[in-house]
Amino acid sequence: MSERKVRAELEDLAGRTPTPTSDQMVAALATAGLKKSEVEVSADITPTGLAVDAIEAAAPVDDNCIVGQVRDGKVAISVLPVLDSGKCFVGGAA
Repeated sequence: MSERKVRAELEDLAGRTPTPTSDQMVAALATAGLKKSEVEVSADITPTGLAVDAIEAAAPVDDNCIVGQVRDGKVAISVLPVLDSGKCFVGGAA
């Protein structure tokens, strides 16, 4: 699994939807070949009902996590170590 596939899917998504939803982020990472059941995603709405400035999604691949962020139609990708919990994000699900 390559972060290039994740980047390509997120760039395609961001080109169509500069502020994607959580579900769209999960679908993009699944299309890139990551296991949908393992994709973690940040909230797409704040507790006060406002849209978030950026949304992130991540999934473990071997001993690393591929983390993708979309902010205003721009994509950033990071590869970070999996946490001791086996997860990519700290805290509960969004």
